[in-house]
Amino acid sequence: MSVFEFSLRDARRVSLAGVDFDVSDLERFTRFIDLERGDAVAAYGGYDEQRGVYAASALFDAEDEPRTVHLGIDVWTDAGTPVRAPLDATVHSLKINDAFGDYGGTVVLQHDGFCTLYGHLGHRELATLHPGQVIPAGTAFARLGVPEENGGWPPHLHFQKILDMDGYRGDFPGVAPKSEREQWLARCPDPTDLLA
Repeated sequence: MSVFEFSLRDARRVSLAGVDFDVSDLERFTRFIDLERGDAVAAYGGYDEQRGVYAASALFDAEDEPRTVHLGIDVWTDAGTPVRAPLDATVHSLKINDAFGDYGGTVVLQHDGFCTLYGHLGHRELATLHPGQVIPAGTAFARLGVPEENGGWPPHLHFQKILDMDGYRGDFPGVAPKSEREQWLARCPDPTDLLA
């Protein structure tokens, strides 16, 4: 089972490492993604990618070191695209993280031994969910949000596997400082297998 009705085999890989713009330039960011995606159903990538696009958002800034290492996979596709549970799950938590550059609508699902985080979702479907709710594998439980509700990003899903939520609810760091890269990647392994 996959998170989308399409497979990543039908999508194009894209990298944001080395791009010379940041998240505050939505028009330029959208043009870049559209060009990279071309006529494919989606563009994807970003796990363990060093990115500078976060520079405009205070959310990723830190006194000692900015957060730049991406801990999930981004799947860039159309707003309104349904998002499905890849495995049987229960809703762990949900929240609208509405700061600029943040996740916007966010759902965390609990699976057997780990959680998955879904960021940049539309808000309407979140009103139908509650912690403890059972979500069978393959069930569409959310949709991708537009920039006005997803933290100001071109429409996409931030998808992350998390082994230990460490008390977080409806949120979890999706970007880590470079000096802490190894510990965060160990806690958030590559989720590609759930998107195949």
